[in-house]
Amino acid sequence: MSLVCAISNEVPEHPCVSPVSNQVFERRLIEKYIAENGTDPMNGQPLSEEQLIDIKVSHPIRPKAPSATSIPAILKSLQDEWDAVMLHSFTLRQQLQTTRQELSHALYQHDAACRVIARLTKEVTAAREALATLKPQAGLVAPQAVPASQPAAGAGGEPMEISEQVGMTPEIIQKLQDKATVLTTERKKVILFSSQGLHSASVPGILSLDLCPSDTNKVLTGGADKNVVVFDKNEEQIVATLKGHTKKVTSVIYHPSQSVVFSASPDSTIRVWSVSGGNCVQVIRAHEAGVTGLSLHATGDYLLSSSEDQYWAFSDIQTGRVLTKVTDESAGCALTCAQFHPDGLIFGTGTADSQIKIWDLKERTNVANFPGHSGPVTSIAFSENGYYLATGAQDSSLKLWDLRKLKNFKTIALDNNYEVKSLVFDQSGTYLAVGGSDIRVYICKQWSEVLNFSEHSGLVTGVAFGENAQFLTSTGMDRSLKFYSL
Repeated sequence: MSLVCAISNEVPEHPCVSPVSNQVFERRLIEKYIAENGTDPMNGQPLSEEQLIDIKVSHPIRPKAPSATSIPAILKSLQDEWDAVMLHSFTLRQQLQTTRQELSHALYQHDAACRVIARLTKEVTAAREALATLKPQAGLVAPQAVPASQPAAGAGGEPMEISEQVGMTPEIIQKLQDKATVLTTERKKVILFSSQGLHSASVPGILSLDLCPSDTNKVLTGGADKNVVVFDKNEEQIVATLKGHTKKVTSVIYHPSQSVVFSASPDSTIRVWSVSGGNCVQVIRAHEAGVTGLSLHATGDYLLSSSEDQYWAFSDIQTGRVLTKVTDESAGCALTCAQFHPDGLIFGTGTADSQIKIWDLKERTNVANFPGHSGPVTSIAFSENGYYLATGAQDSSLKLWDLRKLKNFKTIALDNNYEVKSLVFDQSGTYLAVGGSDIRVYICKQWSEVLNFSEHSGLVTGVAFGENAQFLTSTGMDRSLKFYSL
């Protein structure tokens, strides 16, 4: 026979007996009752905790609930649990289906938004092209002048009202047109900023230029004074002056995601610089003669270089090791420039004997040649979509090549003795800038000249577009760095 608590009617875990009423209680419950009332719950007689007598028993075994004392009751309990689990599973499936529908709707909205953005981008590009092709200086059509009599004074000396239209004379039209031309020219030639204090005046000339792809307000220049300079356009101040080359700096590149820049020089070295540290962290000795061109691979880990030693080299910028070095033994001619294609698997080089060579990087073989220039190639540039290649040489011409058909489809004859020093496409592939005797901007596809800048007093050695072609940057032998609003 098991003990039962007189208060809870359950088997007590710690049983005790009251000497006042001789009843068994759960100690926890009776102590709480005594603390509140101070009496025995059975007969109301005074009772204290010290009077309680503990009963020593083996561990009590609680009796099973009446609902679990038979097999049918246990089966019913299991069935209830199963029903609850199935109901919960059904609720979860409903929630999953609702979430899937919401996700599908969100993906559909995202896809529709992407299509709208693509269409708007296409329309903006088309509008820019149409705007660039407008000819603000086009003559106005003069209407026929309507003859009118001379105004006469009315009674009392009051001027008479003239109802006839006088018309616009050719002189008025010409005056309006001249003013429009001047204003248009001035608007397109706004120089946002110009600096001549970047490099030494004793050895004048800025020979190379690049902008930071992630922040085009940061400008990198290389000078005839052997220095590399990082300039902040917004702050209008020099961030770092990097010294180490023993000869002039002819090529510079700004890393797109790291605070690192690269420079090349006729001293046969390629240097890797830390902008934040202001020091040289790596010297790559890939060539035995002057380095003439640099190009950074799309991965940001490898560097392509060309040299007067007739070799191009592919180097690891982290270790400074030359991974491969190749020459065209049949040509036997110095390389003058090098540039990666946007996809990074092919690249182009220019030579001193007027050839443009296309190379396969993985196979390290010459896969195409573009003859046509009659002088040493000075600059090459691939368009961002990878379809076109622009080349300039010391023959006063600019040639455009279709890489899909491997042929020259456009040749732009420049002025006599025009020297092409720099070529660059903007990020959208809408414009092509040419730097040399002056600066010329061409619109792609029509390949017509839309802008011309001649503010430099010396030869223009570098041009670069700012973000979204909002401005154009240039450097020259006059030691100046200029920014033009487009």
